[in-house]
Amino acid sequence: MTSQRSTRQRDEIARVIGAAQGPLTTAEVHERAQTALPGLGIATVYRTLKLLTEQRRIHPVLLDGETLYEASGRGHHHHFICRGCGQVFTLHTCPVQLPAGGALPGGFVVDAHEVTLYGQCPTCAAQSGAAHTISN
Repeated sequence: MTSQRSTRQRDEIARVIGAAQGPLTTAEVHERAQTALPGLGIATVYRTLKLLTEQRRIHPVLLDGETLYEASGRGHHHHFICRGCGQVFTLHTCPVQLPAGGALPGGFVVDAHEVTLYGQCPTCAAQSGAAHTISN
């Protein structure tokens, strides 16, 4: 039987991930969840991330060799990593126009894709004066 404390911890970790603007590292999940649960241990976070992944409530995202976690069910999206502050954002636009099943030169047939964009988030761009808009 699962204790009430474990349920609160699991719910808080799931809430933190669901509320994030982009995928989070284990350390970021731990830090944010400690706001509501000051005694939360890092081992509990690791166990809970594993459980939530097995339950398909969250899924891991591998970015720059590091595993981050985000809520499941967010549909097709990509990620943006700010080189200024290091924050990872979820982008709900797709910069790649490849229909599923589309063929590439050489006979490659595309059934999915992942894109990670790098640059500066709006806050860092404003601080450095580097804000430029890309139009399609």
